[in-house]
Formats: sequence, structure tokens, C-alpha cells
Amino acid sequence: MPEIQMPKLSDTMTEGTLVTWKKKKGDQVSAGEVLAEIETDKATMEWESPEDGTLTEIYVQEGGKVNVGDKIAFIGGEGEEPPKKEEKDEKERKPEGKEEDKEKEKPKEEEEKKEEKPEEPKAEKKEKKKPAPTKAEERKKEEKRPEEARVKASPVARRVAAELGVDLSTVKGTGPEGRVTETDVRATAKSKTVEAGVPPAPRQPTRLPLQAGESARIQLSGMRKIIAQRLVESLGPVPHFYLTIDINAGPLMEAREELKSAGEGADAAKITVNDLVLKAAVMAAVKVPRVNASFDNDAIVQYADVDLGVAVAIDDGLLTPVIRAAQDKSLREISALAKDLARRARNKRMKPEEFQGGTFTVSNLGGMGIDSFSAVINPPQGFILAVGNVAKTPVVDDCDQVIVGHRMSITMSCDHRVIDGALGAEYLKELRHLLENPALLMV
Repeated sequence: MPEIQMPKLSDTMTEGTLVTWKKKKGDQVSAGEVLAEIETDKATMEWESPEDGTLTEIYVQEGGKVNVGDKIAFIGGEGEEPPKKEEKDEKERKPEGKEEDKEKEKPKEEEEKKEEKPEEPKAEKKEKKKPAPTKAEERKKEEKRPEEARVKASPVARRVAAELGVDLSTVKGTGPEGRVTETDVRATAKSKTVEAGVPPAPRQPTRLPLQAGESARIQLSGMRKIIAQRLVESLGPVPHFYLTIDINAGPLMEAREELKSAGEGADAAKITVNDLVLKAAVMAAVKVPRVNASFDNDAIVQYADVDLGVAVAIDDGLLTPVIRAAQDKSLREISALAKDLARRARNKRMKPEEFQGGTFTVSNLGGMGIDSFSAVINPPQGFILAVGNVAKTPVVDDCDQVIVGHRMSITMSCDHRVIDGALGAEYLKELRHLLENPALLMV
């Protein structure tokens, strides 16, 4: 079986950090079983083993950062041994010709030194030879060292232990050869806080040395770095313009209440307002297919499928899981997929192909109390929808009476190279029609 290499877990990933090993050296693993947690440029996620066999060798310890394609482990079959690393490394380190010359020169140098240097008295030689320390002496030296310094722990585990105030000597290591991992430290911290009746402390970001006038300097995670890069790539080269509409959300809320009163079973299966918006966004894109497109140098690429990106907030960033061929899925199917993808995104259980691509994205901050906002397009997509909350507001009805109504703001950020103002307005007109007549979404 081949050596296991650092996988490319996102389309923009060039290197990854091995956060923690879920298996230790010598463990049996099966294909599809979680092997490690890896931090990419987009998220920290669980990585499944691609092979069946025994985790014979671990080349990258926890906290190690390696390039995509570099070897990180070896999973062997029965009786299979990993390739000899020492011989390979020796060949890599050995410059051609130079090392052999040095070896030839060494005996000559030693002979010259012997000739020049007078022979030392035997008594002096005896004084220079130090007897090997006994086990008792080594034990005494060991006792003098701090207890925590003797604990085998990964760099990440030591950092997290310092942040959470965990004594490493009290942590039972589950890593290779009893090494303490980040997971072990967090489990210990959690058990102690539960015993004390105190909620566990949140994961703290890495803080860097301060400069004059600064109160904090926090190191960027891989995800924050790529978000910064993508924003510059988007707002710089992509000519954004924005279209905003206010939806009469009264019919939408009535439909939601009817579904709720009809009894939908478990909470997880309930249709939400966001589910209705997602379904309407897909149907409107089918009705106005020219918006389901992207700019590609000298052409506009129009897509056959509506691959819907759903923005999900996670620790330290944002992921956009994709519902593939959403035009072929019912409201109930879109609802179930959106919930499943969001849950797995937050639990680091997504596969790379599940958050790559997408023809456009819906970002909904209504649940966080945001009335309206504009979002940045995720290249190469042609647009993104920013959805606000449903708010009660005074409105004028058809009889010119002021009544209490429900309104929801939606802003469409468009790539002007793909979507003109009239085309964007046509799409939003169709979206409004669907949301104000929610019965059409049940078809």
C-alpha cells in the first residue's frame, strides 16, 4: 500500500496543519474511518482513512504543518513494513562527490593530528573518560526536572494546556507511545469543568507579541487567511453592484404557521423560513437561467444545474456547503440537505467536494437579527443573495390603510460582467413572486 500523503481538502489548499491524530501507531484502521483532524485554509475537519490496514508509521506529529502531497503516515497490510526512511534521507542529504571526498580526507586529517599531538599520559586519559551514569543517578536527575517537562506532548497540546490551565502531568495520553494530544487536553479540561459545575472555556486564538499601542495581536488561522485573500480577489477584480427588494413576508409566515400547526414531527424535520427562501432562490434561477452563470475571460459560462451554496458560520470563519442539482429537489429535500450540511460543517465532518463549487450562494443573517446587508460574491459565481430577518413594520395596504405587516429585505450582489441591472431585476421580480405566493414552492 502507498504512503499516505497530505490530502488536498479544498480547491485553494496548498498546505495543511495536522491538528490531532485520532489513531495511534499500531492501530488497525478501516477505509472511511476518521484518522486525523486537519486544518486547511478553510476549516479544521476530520479526515478519513483512504486505506484498510495498520497505522504502521506516523511521519508528522500533531501541530506539524506540511505541504499538500507530502507524506504524513504509512498504512501497511499484514506483514508490510514502511520504506526505510534513514537510507532515503541519507541519499537526499548527501551531495554528489563532496561527501565521499570528505570521508577520504578524514583519515588523513586524523593521521596528521596524531603525528602533531603528543601522546597524553594514561592518567589524564582516565580522567577524561566519564563513567556512564547509573540508573539511580539518572532517576535523580529526572526527579529534579519539572513534572510537566517529562510528559510527552505535542506542541499544540502544550499550547492548549497553557491556555486552559491544564497540568499535563495529570493528562492520560492516547497518542503514539502515550503522547498527549490536543484532544486529551481538551477532554481533561472538560471533565474538570463539568465536575466543578463551570462551562468549558472556549478555544482561544493564538496571540502574538504586542507592538506599541496595541491591546491584542491575534494570529490568522488558515481559514481567515484565505477569506482575506478571497475578499481582495472578489472586491478588487469583480465589479459589484447591488439590488435590494423588500418582500411582503406575511404569506410566507402564514405558510410557515400552517406547516407548524399541521404537525411536522421532530424539530429537525421542520420547514423553516430559510428553507422556503432557498427553494424560491433555486426556482427563480430556473425561471431566469441567465443569472446561473459565471465570467470566464472571453466568455460567460451558463450552467445546466443550479448548485446552491448555503453560507454556514463556523468557528473562525465561514463555509458554503453546496446542494448539487437543487432544481431537481423538493422543498423537503432541500430543507433536509441544508440542515445536514450545516450540522456536518460545524462538526468538521464534511468532505471536500461538498463545499467546493456552487453556481450562486444564499447568505441569511436574519436569525441573528440583521435587517439588511450586502454580501461579497464568491468568485467565480455570478451573484450572492443576502437575506435579512422578517420584521413587523407599519405598511399601507391596498385600501390605503396603515396596518402591521411583515417585511423581509433581500439584497442581490451581482457581478456586472455577467449580470446587468435589468437581468438582476428580472430575477428578483421572480423571487418576490415566489416568496409572496409560497404555495408555488410546495409544487
